[in-house]
Amino acid sequence: MKGLRVAVATLTLSAAGFAVWVSSEGTGPVAVRPDGVEVLKPYVPTQGDVPTIGHGSTRYEDGRRVMLADPPITHRRAEELARNLNRAEERRFAASLPGVQMTQEEFDLYLDFVGQYGMPKWSNSTMRRELLAGRPGAACEALLRYRFQAGRDCALPKNWGPKGCKGVWLRQQVRHSACVAAQ
Repeated sequence: MKGLRVAVATLTLSAAGFAVWVSSEGTGPVAVRPDGVEVLKPYVPTQGDVPTIGHGSTRYEDGRRVMLADPPITHRRAEELARNLNRAEERRFAASLPGVQMTQEEFDLYLDFVGQYGMPKWSNSTMRRELLAGRPGAACEALLRYRFQAGRDCALPKNWGPKGCKGVWLRQQVRHSACVAAQ
């Protein structure tokens, strides 16, 4: 059964959508403090990427960018940080689609895109233009255009090695499939 289309302004990231975000982003390198608590260290996920901590967070709530020298954070803090950043992005995302209706599944997957690529990329994206024009199927197809990272085409197997970007391409394929299924 296809999801119900409702005004984007009435939607928020679902628990399932947040779980997909956490799963897709992972946690990065783990360390154990002397007290035995596991913590997550900042790292650069792929060559040419920016420092990240926790579940894909590249900045903190106050706007400071994550730096490799930042102290590690707990799993609980990683989830809190990701939730807070996603909440802020969902308001900007919804505002970028006035009058658009979509399913919860579409909302979650496009917000996942925003979390990975950022609002500037979303604001200028083909997906947004197609949704504003009332063409959700075309917006789904446009997802497959976003397969580049640091100038590399992540759909090409030559870019799949260590520190490669195969995950970028695989994530887009998952988004595309979920989007098509939601139509």
